[in-house]
Amino acid sequence: MKLFLLGAVLSAAQSVTAALDASLLETYVDSLELTSSFNPVEAAYWTGYKHHRRTPFAVSPDGESAYLAYLDSSESGVHIQQVDPSTFEAVGTTVTVSGGQEAGGLVAHNDGFALLTNEAMPSGTTNAPSDSTPVPVLYRYTNGEQTWKTWLGGPDVESSEGYLASPDLNGDLVYSSDAGLYGAYFVVTAYSGSASGHYGDSIQYVNDDGELQTISGATSTWGCSHNTGIAFEAASEAPFASMCAEDQGAIWLNTNGQGMMDIGVKVSNENTTNGASGEPMGGMGGSYSQLVKLGSSSKYLFSWPTRGAIDVTLNDWMGEGYTHVLPRNLNRNVAVALFSDKKTLVGDQATSVIGTEDADSQINWITEGDADHTNVHAAAFGTDNALLTWEEISDPVCDEFIAMGCRGTFAGTHFQQVDSTGAVVGAAINSSDVYVAGDMVNIGSKICWPYVSMEWDLDGTVNEWDTSSSTTTKKISFACISLSGSGSGSSSGSGSASASAGASGSATATATASATASASASGSASSGSGSGSLSLSTSVAAETQAVSQTQTEAVPTSVDAISATEAVPTSVDAISATQLPASTDGEAAAVTARPNRGKGKCRAHYRH
Repeated sequence: MKLFLLGAVLSAAQSVTAALDASLLETYVDSLELTSSFNPVEAAYWTGYKHHRRTPFAVSPDGESAYLAYLDSSESGVHIQQVDPSTFEAVGTTVTVSGGQEAGGLVAHNDGFALLTNEAMPSGTTNAPSDSTPVPVLYRYTNGEQTWKTWLGGPDVESSEGYLASPDLNGDLVYSSDAGLYGAYFVVTAYSGSASGHYGDSIQYVNDDGELQTISGATSTWGCSHNTGIAFEAASEAPFASMCAEDQGAIWLNTNGQGMMDIGVKVSNENTTNGASGEPMGGMGGSYSQLVKLGSSSKYLFSWPTRGAIDVTLNDWMGEGYTHVLPRNLNRNVAVALFSDKKTLVGDQATSVIGTEDADSQINWITEGDADHTNVHAAAFGTDNALLTWEEISDPVCDEFIAMGCRGTFAGTHFQQVDSTGAVVGAAINSSDVYVAGDMVNIGSKICWPYVSMEWDLDGTVNEWDTSSSTTTKKISFACISLSGSGSGSSSGSGSASASAGASGSATATATASATASASASGSASSGSGSGSLSLSTSVAAETQAVSQTQTEAVPTSVDAISATEAVPTSVDAISATQLPASTDGEAAAVTARPNRGKGKCRAHYRH
């Protein structure tokens, strides 16, 4: 049966108001046979906790074809497989980009696809990085044949900070037919020049002919100093909508400025440690399907996990207007922010007022409680409804990592409908055997995504040194969800799902101690039937300003780095002065609810 065109479907979906139902979650277990093996598990930065390795997924504008990209289990070579978007079975011959080291982003066209990856430059290339460090590159394939290839880093790209490479590509690729441009946003490190050895990010644009475009106010070679926090979405013209989570202490809507300056919008205050801030955009293998355009409107929605923030102090290394915060909780809860267009936040920005106790009062919380929430993603049904999804960890153990993630018992993947104001609609549904491991895309009236059907265990780490014990597969599963219809259940195997408010106590999704302080509250909404329906304040906000939280080298010697041999604190207030090492510049560590960082070395950070 022929698929509906996306525009018509989204228009119809906009009028749908019914809440999600567990019967509407469809699974296609092991439907796609791969020609090469794939390792679906990736180690998180610093902690080694388990992450899903991303499998980029895209559907053509005419809805007739889809493509899935995956990294070969040898970690050298990216395979792109055409997929039937109605059966999710393989079509045609697999295309392989030999030497690709990450499947970083994928765009589907009616006649082929474009792939963002990273690979070593050819031997003998003048000013190429040493040790075959990979450089970002964009490929365009038409009818199975390479049309062009464009380097997005290395000696071909001018940068005042030095030549740039991407050993950790973490980012995304989008395309605007209106602008005739591909936009790529990804992590970079300088291998020469003033920023050599440090990490930032880069936004590059390429036209339909494969020509790199330098666009004033849009192109950026060194934007945010950060670990792995990027969100990117297309717009009708450059600059495209962009966000970053940097290692100085905030999440920015940086469509204006492409950096971490106060000409952008400060969406959230985040405590940072060793270059990370709670993996708000997924961490390693992340940076996809979190910032989404709401149908044909000008609005965007962003969802992320956060520990909240308290106690705003001056970031004296960054200077006036930049701040430190401490985490409100050790676990992370899900939050959502709305933007009226690609540059404008709905509501207040996150505060930068020194001395403010509640530094998260602008946040629109979707969950609350003591469980940890990770792998957060978002997709739009149309202009009026969106889907949020996350994985829950019950009884989380956050070890000594004040930022970054947690580990514990996997308590299912949750799916929550929200409206265009960020208010929840009905109760979340929960599946114990469906995950989100690739881009969430619109296929007809449904939102669909790829994953690997496997036993998912979040209580442990990945053994990066014993590759013989790595899990590999040659099958990919898919899942879809819609707002109406009876659903078709599972095509093979079962994707059990049940209505649930979440084990973390998400039945009341108002902000914790800070909710009453929100001056931007515009009312509250609750809907849905049954005991699991959510209720939340619709105060969607966040504030502009630069961030702070100085960064340290990739050794756990910062003020925040509590030794794993010491007692693990169970609450924000449980850290005593006796637990804190000296700060990196030799000053004594200040003791508040959470220790502030020592002074960093530069706005980009070292990584191991």
